[in-house]
Amino acid sequence: MSRASLSCDLDEFRQLVEVDVEMSDYPRARGLASGAIEYAGDCFDATDEGELEALRVELAAALLDGPGIVVIRGAFDRDVVDRVSEVFTEIIREQRTSGAAAGDHFATAGANDRIWNSLEKLALRDPAAFVAYHDNPAIDITSLAWLGPSYQLTAQVNVVNPGGAAQSAHRDYHLGFMSRDVAASYPRHAHRLSPVLTLQGAVAHSEMRADTGPTMYLPHSQKYEAGYLAWHRPEFQDYFDQRRSQPELGLGDAVFFNPALFHAAGANRTSDVHRMANLLQVSSAFGRAMESVDRRAMVEALYPVLLAQRDAGRTDAGLRRVVAASVEGYAFPADLDHDQPVEGMTPDSMADIVWSCLLGGASAAGLASALDERFGAR
Repeated sequence: MSRASLSCDLDEFRQLVEVDVEMSDYPRARGLASGAIEYAGDCFDATDEGELEALRVELAAALLDGPGIVVIRGAFDRDVVDRVSEVFTEIIREQRTSGAAAGDHFATAGANDRIWNSLEKLALRDPAAFVAYHDNPAIDITSLAWLGPSYQLTAQVNVVNPGGAAQSAHRDYHLGFMSRDVAASYPRHAHRLSPVLTLQGAVAHSEMRADTGPTMYLPHSQKYEAGYLAWHRPEFQDYFDQRRSQPELGLGDAVFFNPALFHAAGANRTSDVHRMANLLQVSSAFGRAMESVDRRAMVEALYPVLLAQRDAGRTDAGLRRVVAASVEGYAFPADLDHDQPVEGMTPDSMADIVWSCLLGGASAAGLASALDERFGAR
């Protein structure tokens, strides 16, 4: 796909963004909160299946064709959130003591505190707290509304410390984690597909007043098809700064948003508030291959042949085709404690490592060592 097939037009973008919300489209909501559709937490306690289906349809419409963001007040019991926060604080304290600085996708390593895979770590540290926290209809109903059954949850804790700088506007996983050039290499229909593969969310583990830097959003920006290219452009960044909203959250409130929505963490202008959020990323069941394949075994068997053909003058294009057919070309899922996105937004994929070894003429043993370093010894 060439960039010309998805041009970035700020006037076109503005026409999509500068619209009014018809609250009659959201009869179960209680209003707007800085441009987001706002719901009361007890709205999600319904037991009638007809009412639940109507709520799911309403949420999906808000995320797709509406502002692209919903705020759920009192989604979590405050006592449960406090208990889980104690676990997260203990993990952060241990990371600091060990000298580990968690890398971040959109912030300088060490500028904030990050817990990768907070989902698993909470389950192992305090199973009862995990059960109390995730026995939560707001997560389930909103995930079902956007992704359907068999969704898969992951989570990461982010703490923006006093004085923490604001992020620049961006979109999220998948295409939002790629450079403009890489995103532009995907066909146009993939730009439409990417937003419906994941749901983004966050649970407030502290009071998030405006001065603590809650996340800034640009409602309706998820509708812009060229947005995965446009957010890299300065005129779109400037427009975000002029038009963005910043819903304040109370402890236990939750927010869910379309991953294509332009957003950015705000600046923590306080001197004493460590703003903590548990960031939820829910993935569709559909983003997986049909078969389980041991690609590590495949590449170790194929590599001597590839290396010999490289030495014999086989073209890079031919070698790349074989690598693409056999090796894992995507960096995710990844163990982000081990392979942190410090120098970029993604760690190296298996294909990146294989290609680097081929270009450098590394031996089969050298490839095995590089794979062990990235993925662990077999």
